[in-house]
Amino acid sequence: MACGSTSLWAGETTWFCCGSSWGPCGSAGTGACGTCQSSAHQAAWPNTSQACFDITRPDLCGESIARRACGSVMNVKHQCSGATVCVTVSDCGPRTQSFCGEATCCNGACRTNRVIDLTPAAFSAIGNLSSGKLPVYIYE
Repeated sequence: MACGSTSLWAGETTWFCCGSSWGPCGSAGTGACGTCQSSAHQAAWPNTSQACFDITRPDLCGESIARRACGSVMNVKHQCSGATVCVTVSDCGPRTQSFCGEATCCNGACRTNRVIDLTPAAFSAIGNLSSGKLPVYIYE
């Protein structure tokens, strides 16, 4: 898996357990792509397909996010610390329309709108799970 350095987006990230069920991450399912594992460096992207886009609706927050299919590889960089993690898109999400205008800041710079969710393993590589949200840059 090769992570790129071409800027794709900037926004906010949170962490999630794969799949649509509630409960411990290990029992949550394999997500919209069928490959999601909470213990792997993976992500949910709000425009993996038209069906996904119809649910997440980032456009309602003014985001014109590019379509990236299941299996796409992205490099996510913490805006504050510079820590990076290479992830594979393996689920649909986050539901961006539910978080329009939400902001996460550090060092006087803020990122708005949730545009990517990371598995606990990926989120932990760039930040502490207890922080909940991080401002990030996304590259491909």
